[in-house]
Amino acid sequence: MDSTFFELVQFIGRVMFVFLLIGSGIGHLTQTAAMAGYAESRGVSNAKLMVQISGVALIAGGVSILLGIWADLGSLGIAILLIITAVMMHPFWKETDPMNKQMEMVAFNKDIALAGAALLMFTVFRYGMPWTLTDGLFAPSYGF
Repeated sequence: MDSTFFELVQFIGRVMFVFLLIGSGIGHLTQTAAMAGYAESRGVSNAKLMVQISGVALIAGGVSILLGIWADLGSLGIAILLIITAVMMHPFWKETDPMNKQMEMVAFNKDIALAGAALLMFTVFRYGMPWTLTDGLFAPSYGF
């Protein structure tokens, strides 16, 4: 198989990855009140603002990865956001109800797995990935 096939597969993977990110970001912005209520129940201060900020961050990071505009920075930002979200919003270790504990563990593991994928993308984008609009911000050509 030629390299075009693998470039297409990489791009399809990016599209599939950001589908969840952008969709979640839109959800944060269109269902802010409901999400803020959940965030408040988890002890997040300024919950409405934090939900809106995280929604914008998810969309911005997703678009960055999708279009390849400083996608290394977008990937790193998404990874950091997902790790923070996993720990703050899904602390399954604090749950006493077995059903809630299981649901929170699933959500925690999903966020950590997605963060791992974003970190992997960060390293790939750093050294160049086809079908991007810019080089990575941390690309060797910039001295990093």
